[in-house]
Formats: sequence, structure tokens, C-alpha cells
Amino acid sequence: MDHPRTGVAGDDLDVRDIDDRFAGVPPSLRPPARMPKWPFVVAGILLFLAATIAAAWPVDVPYFALSPGPVNDAGDFVDIEDRAGEDTGELLFLTVSLKEVNALEAFFGWIDPEVDLTPRENIRPAGVTEEELRRQNLAQMDLSKQTAIVVALSQLGFDVTLKGNGALIISVIEGSAADGVLRENDVLITVDGTPVEFSEDAVRLIGAYPPGDTLILGIRRPTDDSGTEFEDLTVEVTLGVFMGVDDEGNEVIDDERGMVGVLLDNFNVETILPIEVEIDSQNIGGPSAGLMFTLEIINQLTEDDLTRGRVIAGTGTIARDGSVGPIGGVRQKVFAAIDAGAEYVLVPADNFARARDAAGDGIEVVRVATIEDAMSFLATI
Repeated sequence: MDHPRTGVAGDDLDVRDIDDRFAGVPPSLRPPARMPKWPFVVAGILLFLAATIAAAWPVDVPYFALSPGPVNDAGDFVDIEDRAGEDTGELLFLTVSLKEVNALEAFFGWIDPEVDLTPRENIRPAGVTEEELRRQNLAQMDLSKQTAIVVALSQLGFDVTLKGNGALIISVIEGSAADGVLRENDVLITVDGTPVEFSEDAVRLIGAYPPGDTLILGIRRPTDDSGTEFEDLTVEVTLGVFMGVDDEGNEVIDDERGMVGVLLDNFNVETILPIEVEIDSQNIGGPSAGLMFTLEIINQLTEDDLTRGRVIAGTGTIARDGSVGPIGGVRQKVFAAIDAGAEYVLVPADNFARARDAAGDGIEVVRVATIEDAMSFLATI
């Protein structure tokens, strides 16, 4: 429409139009300048985003996010009073940050190539509390440390003893084969007549049977609240189908492997060592630092520097026979090693393919199946 004072079309005028067309006209007689629309559009978008974030933030979703965790120098955790020499490089052990996420965090995790999302039950099964899960992870770390000491000293020719007295049941998973048969604080001492020293023995022995098989488990059950008096008895358990997760947090169902459905700790582990070795793992849980702790102990007790001044990262469980076992979150650990500036990353043979894909050209990935493999590689650098 026309402007009432000037008769000039008022549509689509901006400040420059007014300045050009009304030069010399007193400001009080000029038509008002139209406000630009873009600030209102931007403000509307920001308000929408703020409202979306506010709405999504408290909404829990049934997922955990796996992301690269802190990188630690194993030398800062291992203390040997009579160490033989000083190293000029670093042996780094890698971790994964594991967090239950809300809807917004899940979205950002989904678009982040370094993060993997996995259903909550893959990490914390139904009926298992956060404290029970934490207890199992710390128990795995404790056994990993003890095993690392035994393997390292054995490699160096020392006589060592590591003896377990069964696998303590921390929790029974709801709906599993163990539900209603086994109880919290029972101690597994045999699987079909084969003795169980450690929790890893129970997992290995039970996993050797297919689902549907009925096993006779020897257990030691507390008869008082103090946990000092026990009775020995046997129970029958018909195995269910194994359900676990792979190293990216994806659910794995193995129709050929049986599962009881319990969380385990080690019961009354006895260690006899010729040298005092202390490993302070702080609040870090899980068994995957075993390989790097083993190498660090060997490094401190030998004159030669295994690192040759290099920064070497690694991950992997360690067994009493020196074999290196698979771990979870290998992609995240490789990303963490790259960010830490490591030149090499040692990974278990079972995780090698995924680790190499994640590494690209960022770091050299070294496949190790045993502690001897790791030592042989270190001798070549």
C-alpha cells in the first residue's frame, strides 16, 4: 500500500531506500524503517533448540555409550622397590569410558564416529545393580594385577604361586539358568567335578558346554550371616544360551555356548611372591590392563629398556599361561592411543582386525597372542 504521507510504495523498503528517496526530507517526516526479519528467525531457532535440549536432557534411554577413556602410563601404577633400571619411554594402558546416557547424549553419541552405543542390558543385565557391576569390574582388575605379577616374574625365572579357592557369586541375573538355583555369596568350587580356582576358570569350564546341558555344580554355601561358616553341596543347572557383547558393544548370542547367568568375584586368592610388587589400580576396573602391567613389571626388573625410548600403548587380558585375551571397546582404545601420541598399539589377536580398521594410518597396530609375542615385538624396535 502507499505510504499515507508520501504516496511512495512502502513494501520492500530498507534503510538505504529511505535514505536515497528522502534525501533532504526532515527525519520526522520520513517513513519508519522496516526491521529486518533474520534476527527473529535466529531467535526462534535458538529458542526451539533450547526447548528441545531442555526436554531431552532428563529423558533416560536404555543405552550405554562407549567412548575413549583416559590413557595411563603403567609405570605410574607399578611400584617395585628394587627395580633394575629406568625406562626412557612409556608403556601406556588404555581404558574405555562407559556411561549411561540420556536422549541428547545418545544422539550426539550416534553421530560421533569415536563413540559406540550399546543396549543397557548388554552392560548391566536385569537385576544387576550398578554397585554389583562395579564390584565385578574391580574383582577382574584385582585378579588381572595378581596374574600380571605372576606371569612377569615367571618370565624372569622366579618361582611364584597363585592359588584361588573358588568363584564367589556376586549377583544372580534375573531369568537366567541360575535364578532360583544359585544364591548371592555362594562359592563355585567345581563344574561337573572339575575344580574351580578362579572366576575365569568357572567361565571357561561352563562355556565349554552347549545350551540345554545340565551341569552339576559344587558350591560352598554360607550358613551364617558372617560368611565364616559354610556347607558344601551340589546343585543341577540347565544351561541357557550365552549372551554377551563384542568389542563394539554389540549383543552377541552364541547358540553353541552355555551360560549360567551370574556375576563372579574371586574367593580368598593366595599369592606367594619372591619379590614385593605393588600395583595401585586406583578405581579402574576390568581385566584389560593385564598385558601392559606384565610388560611394565618386566621392564622395571630388567636392565634393558623394553620401550627403547618409544611411546607404546596396549590392551589385553593376561592369563596364567601368558596368553593374551580379547577385550571390549578396542576401537575407542585405538582412538585414545592415537590422541596420546603413541607410535604403536599392542592388541589381542582376536581384536586385531577391528583395531586395524579403526587405526587407519594413525598408528601401527601390533597383533599379540601371548606375552612372548609382545616381548618379541619390543625386541625389534
